[in-house]
Amino acid sequence: MVAAVDRVTPAASLPFRRAQRRMLFAAMFCYLFFYTGRQTFGFAIPGIQAEYGVSKETLGWVSAALLWCYAIGQAINGNLGDKFGGRRVMSAGAILSCAANWAVSFTTSVLSLGVLWGINGYFQAMGWAPGSRLLSNWFGKNDRGKIFGFYVFAAGMASVLSFVTSIIVVHTLHLDWRWIFRLPVLLMLVGGVAFYFIAREHPEEMGFQSPHDGVEDENAAPVPDGETSWGRYKAVLSNWRLLLGGLAIGFQNAARYGLLVWVPVHFLGSGGASGASAGTFINPQWIAVALPVGMAIGAATNGWVSDNIFGSKRYLAIALYMALATATSLVMYTIPTDRVYLGIATLFLCGFFVYGPQSSFWALCPDLVGHKRAGTAIGVMNFFAYLFAGLGEPLIGAFMDTHHDTSLVFLIVAAASAASATIALFIRR
Repeated sequence: MVAAVDRVTPAASLPFRRAQRRMLFAAMFCYLFFYTGRQTFGFAIPGIQAEYGVSKETLGWVSAALLWCYAIGQAINGNLGDKFGGRRVMSAGAILSCAANWAVSFTTSVLSLGVLWGINGYFQAMGWAPGSRLLSNWFGKNDRGKIFGFYVFAAGMASVLSFVTSIIVVHTLHLDWRWIFRLPVLLMLVGGVAFYFIAREHPEEMGFQSPHDGVEDENAAPVPDGETSWGRYKAVLSNWRLLLGGLAIGFQNAARYGLLVWVPVHFLGSGGASGASAGTFINPQWIAVALPVGMAIGAATNGWVSDNIFGSKRYLAIALYMALATATSLVMYTIPTDRVYLGIATLFLCGFFVYGPQSSFWALCPDLVGHKRAGTAIGVMNFFAYLFAGLGEPLIGAFMDTHHDTSLVFLIVAAASAASATIALFIRR
């Protein structure tokens, strides 16, 4: 039996591996429900437009409010995850975001909608980076690509869940758009509470040694004991490769949210059909679900590719997938909405390649600055990601208003994906 002051050696410990899986599954379970609090907006746009009589560009700015508040929150909450622990911060975010969504459902104007949606964006930012910090505490360098692949897979499945629950609320239960912000988010509340009671911040809390051997972060600068928040920010912001990664993920996330917000409008909006197309048994509204399914599977593969094919050279896996995302988005632009089966297959590939590199981006953060600064680094990188995503939303909405063509979203996604692939090649880590 191990004494209370002893520590079990991780590499030789089956109980440690079981504890690692427990932490991974707890984080995945919690984040599986997070997107029900922010990726449902595209499904509410037709109803909001009908009630408030506003343009797509205006609703693009509402979407941007969430994304920019999310970006600011990432820059703050990643550091809070390093300081106070990912378990507490992530759980609080799920609970507060659920409350904010309910507040959004009672808005009476587009202004109040934008303000409350922005506040919700900050609460949503309490999830990803703190949860990533907890996982970085439990897993070493050689496991990062795979582990973040699983974590991002959960995020991808969260997109599936948010799409499916939104379609059920509006098209199966025939409830108005406000219920999109009331029913699905109850799952997020459950996930946040469960994560708090299941997860533990460090292996040492359960009697295990840290999986970090002191040399696994050889590319990161030494971390002094008792490092301050300012010290963490200074170290992260002085790493030029991480900043370059921030630009690359910015374009990648602009492409991702261009798809997530506007693909439902493309298939469910004024141009979308309401019934199954001739020769098929599939209602076009379900074509949109192929997008998050592809995203989830793509995320699960890219981390493995970076670890096992490119020898943890994350930038190569990122550049490859983003180049393929460019090609598939251009193909998707040419496909009419009534070509259901071809649309499903191509949209699946768009999601697969656009979202897949996220697992490599997040694994890159502790690679560059060390696991002790992982929360801050991931928060800073996610700040760039959502700053760019927010810029893209009103741009896409304005293009649709001007040209009355929702398929233009795929051309913008292709351009953003190409920019991401090009920048990623210069990271060279």
